[in-house]
Parts: sequence; C-alpha cells; structure tokens
Amino acid sequence: MKTIMVTGGAGFIGSNFARMMLEKYPEYHVLVYDKLTYAGNPENVRDLNDNPRFLFIAGDIADADKVESTIQEFGVDAIVNFAAETHVDRSIMDPGSFIQTNVFGVYTLLEATRKLGVERMLHVSTDEVYGAVHEGSSTEEDRLEPRSPYSASKASGDLLCRAYHVTHGTHVMVTRGSNTYGPRQYPEKLLPLFITNALEDKHLPVYGDGKYVRDWMYVLDHCAGIDLVLHNGQAGEIYNVGGGNERENMTVIYAILDLLDKPRTLIHYVKDRPGHDLRYSVDTTKLEKLGWSPRWSLEDGLRETVDWYKHNREWWEKIKSGEFAEYYAKMYGQREVLAKHS
Repeated sequence: MKTIMVTGGAGFIGSNFARMMLEKYPEYHVLVYDKLTYAGNPENVRDLNDNPRFLFIAGDIADADKVESTIQEFGVDAIVNFAAETHVDRSIMDPGSFIQTNVFGVYTLLEATRKLGVERMLHVSTDEVYGAVHEGSSTEEDRLEPRSPYSASKASGDLLCRAYHVTHGTHVMVTRGSNTYGPRQYPEKLLPLFITNALEDKHLPVYGDGKYVRDWMYVLDHCAGIDLVLHNGQAGEIYNVGGGNERENMTVIYAILDLLDKPRTLIHYVKDRPGHDLRYSVDTTKLEKLGWSPRWSLEDGLRETVDWYKHNREWWEKIKSGEFAEYYAKMYGQREVLAKHS
C-alpha cells in the first residue's frame, strides 16, 4: 500500500487515524475524503496540511462519480471508511440521513473497490450492532440485534461488506469498536458534552439513572487496532476492538467532575431516550491474537482528554455556539428533569 484514502477523515477517530498513519509510515500518502457535515471539522486535520504526503478532498461517500474519480486520480490502494452518521439521538430524530451514509455510502465504496480493483477496504463499525449484552461479551460470530436506527444502519453496512466479499471476492474487513473517546470528539457525545458543560458550569443531562455500562476505549488504542487489521487482517473477517474498561456512566461522570474540581450538583437526571441499551461488551480475543492490546487505562485516557478540552476551548466553544446550540435545545430543552444530584 502506498496511498490510503481515509473517508470521514476530518471527523474524530478518522483524523486521529490519518495522523497516526502519517507518523508511523513515512512511505505512505494519506488522502482524507470528507463531506464536512456538522461533525467533520477541517480544524481536525489543519496541522497535517503542510505535510507533502497529505491531501484533503471534500466529497460525499454516496457520490459514486466523485469517489471513483478520486480513487483513479490519486492511485488509491486502500480505503479505510470512518465516514458515518454516528449519534443515536440524531438517528431517532432523522433516520434517513443514517441510511443514506451508513448503508448507501458503504455500498458506493464497495462498488468502487470492486470495479477499480482497490487492494483492500476496511469498514469501521461499532459494537452497538450486537445490541444490549446483559451477560458475557459479544464475539464476532454473535447474531446482530441492533436496537436503534443508528445501529441498524451500521449493521446493514457490515452485512453489505460480507456480501461483497462472498459474492465478488472483495478484499474487505470490518472492525467493531467500543465507546471511543479522546481529543477532537464532537461535543454531542457523552464525554466531550459533559466535560465542556462542566467547564461552563452548565448542567450535565444524565439519561435515566446513569447505570448504563460501556467499554471505554481511548482513541489511539482504537486507531492502533484498525491499523493492525488493515495490514494483517484476513479478507472477509470481522474484528472487535475494545478498551477493556467497562464502567457505568455515572462512574465516568464522577471522574470527569473530580478531574475538573466541579460539584456533583451539576448532574441532572433526565428522561431516558427510547430503546437505550443497558450494556455493551466485546470479546477482543481475535484481534489480540494478531498482536494488539489496549495500552491506555481509563484513568490516563480521561486525564488526557479532560486536559485537551481545558486547553482547547476555542475549538469547542466555536462548535457549541453554532448548529450544535439548536440541536442541544431540541434534544434537552424540553426533556423532563427527573431528579437533581444532591
């Protein structure tokens, strides 16, 4: 591989991955292809613009002509697909955009990979396709039981990848990552939302009782797992990527407030969202056999993340004053407050 096309590369995980590829592989060229929706931010890759091995192209993965012409013009050898609509709450309000990007967009990339003979494609998915996991951990062979429009659209993309491998022999692999956090994450997600709200002394809207369990993974661990699968994974295979840091949401929220020296009275328990999965957990044995293991503890990752948002207020204050403010008012403004933390 010489030229990697990172779709959705101006987003949170994609921008971190693009940066890692340039730093780790001096012989690679990295082409970030991004539609620049609300969550795509040119600031996330601005520091890469001076690198002669980096190129940014504005484009939609659902635009077949643009995808194919980009691959041909720049001699793309591999595609790593981060491009997606990702927020469960938004999928409940507007499922159509999730189907367009997460299903049709994946189909477009697979067709381009097949038609143009791209060496390999890696599709980045989510542990949410397994649905709620009450006991044990999900393996790659478990049935898919998505419970939100978001996870259903991601599961559909996963199944398309499998179908293209079986039917056409397309060299495509899928990774399913657990809850990822770190610098440059759009503040609709729990950690950056609560960190930035706390920094502004605003209330933290906690769904239900806050007892939901997630496996928290620092973004660089996630990127390392994707890197390993891209280079050493087997075509047609699926690999779980998890942080090994299962915690209740409340445990993580308390840790954020403690790191910022903010009172727990900022916590407001609000009416839960529909279909909220109680717990996710993935078995990463398959990826560990390739030589991967997470390096970041939750404590270290949270400290790094909180520090980044503390010292990069300009980055997130600009975001929270724009389209996000309208979304936040719609999502939380009318949501019933069930209780306030004492």
